[in-house]
Amino acid sequence: MNASTHKPMKNWVLGLTGGIGCGKSAVSAMFEKLAITVVDADIIARHVVKPHSPGLAAISEHFGAQVLNPDGSLNRAQLREIIFADTAQKTWLNNLLHPLIREKTLTDLHSANSAYVVLVAPLLFENGLEQYCDRTLVIDVPVEIQLKRTIARDNTSEQQARSIIAAQMSREDKRHRADDVIDNNRPLHLVEQDIMQLHQNYLQLTAKANS
Repeated sequence: MNASTHKPMKNWVLGLTGGIGCGKSAVSAMFEKLAITVVDADIIARHVVKPHSPGLAAISEHFGAQVLNPDGSLNRAQLREIIFADTAQKTWLNNLLHPLIREKTLTDLHSANSAYVVLVAPLLFENGLEQYCDRTLVIDVPVEIQLKRTIARDNTSEQQARSIIAAQMSREDKRHRADDVIDNNRPLHLVEQDIMQLHQNYLQLTAKANS
């Protein structure tokens, strides 16, 4: 998807997405090995609610001290429990955090100095972030693999893992909307070979866009 006319930054941006447990982190690490800057929306989401940040101050003022750990950090489990039980509170939190996350994301994309930059975002399409990307790449695995990996990684129940997957855009919709798709249900060395080929293609597209 070439949305470069909407992008407020100078860099050529690859949007990388996929459902929970699909292996986005492993693939983004492959791009980092190729000296490509990776901007991770999940890391930014944690950054905007770190201790002493305006984001965390607003959250604690709204929800009270119950959402803070003894060390002053955000008690994510407690906050998650509150917003899953009350859609109005979830909406309030999203209205607070999404602009903060977007501002920091765009700043980091703009300041990257590599040949191109990768934006990793689980909700790339759902949150309209593809408008800042020149091309999109979906990391795809079957739902049963997503479940297995998520349960093992997050020590969560199958029911909770299924509810998270159900809340995300379907595999089919993601694959349909993406420019490129990587099957990550294979040995990593095969995935890395495909990433190398895509990398060469992205370098060519970047050079063409800058010419």
